Amino acid sequence: MFSGSIPALATPFRDGSFDEAAFRKLVDWQIDNGSKGLVPCGTTGEASTLSNAEHHRVIEVCIEQAAGRVPVIAGCGSNDTRNALLHMQFSKKAGAAAGLCVAPYYNRPSQAGLIAHFSFLAENSDLPIVLYNVPGRTVTDIEDETVVELVRKYPDRIVAIKDASGDLSRVADHRMGIGREFCQLSGNDELWLPHSAAGGSGCISVTANVAPALCAEFHDAIAANELVKARELNDRLFPLHYAMFSDASPAPAKYALSRVHDWFSPDVRLPLCNASEASRKAVDEALEIAGLI
Repeated sequence: MFSGSIPALATPFRDGSFDEAAFRKLVDWQIDNGSKGLVPCGTTGEASTLSNAEHHRVIEVCIEQAAGRVPVIAGCGSNDTRNALLHMQFSKKAGAAAGLCVAPYYNRPSQAGLIAHFSFLAENSDLPIVLYNVPGRTVTDIEDETVVELVRKYPDRIVAIKDASGDLSRVADHRMGIGREFCQLSGNDELWLPHSAAGGSGCISVTANVAPALCAEFHDAIAANELVKARELNDRLFPLHYAMFSDASPAPAKYALSRVHDWFSPDVRLPLCNASEASRKAVDEALEIAGLI
């Protein structure tokens, strides 16, 4: 259902507020440079610090600016099931192609709780769901058996997974348990190449925020089975993948965007701080290796 380079968009702030003009420029730039989809209000979009009104406005602006050129997978995650449903209902009405729904964080639900959470969302909204498994942030892991059970239970509603567990064996586990047609997207930029080799169809990427053309070209090389070219591009991108996490994300990504575009502010919201000096140095070096500055 989804494939290619799909940036998890950073949300620009200016004087503490959502910078709508910069965000519209970011959306256009991403599409013009080959991104195959957009994810507003994910982790990189600092969704956890947005009010519901801001959250919905960011999604609305993204869909409006994309204007059907690429699908928008709206971040709909919450540790409150009913609030996640509220995001899904809004996103469906706004025209999103799917909702990215992270495992509830902080609450630490059991696997039975995860099944109940995602079942509630699937049964109360007709917006397709992309599961988001990122145990490094949520603590709770959506285990393979749980993914298989949910997709078998709601095959027309739960359509994909963004997996940031770092466990590449899960691609094969999902293929064996669900089928090859199930859409699997990497949630780790540095694992994009092996994830694709195992059967993934693309990546919901942090790096693509600042290097959309390179990331799109990289995916195209993978899809065309041009392994030598894919490796060369991977080598150029690899330092940037790690630099994006040289400080609390998305501070490094926002700094990188500010280096590439003078209209994008590096500001993040508390409790995050702007990228440290060491992080900025790592980003600058990685941008030079990638040929972006």
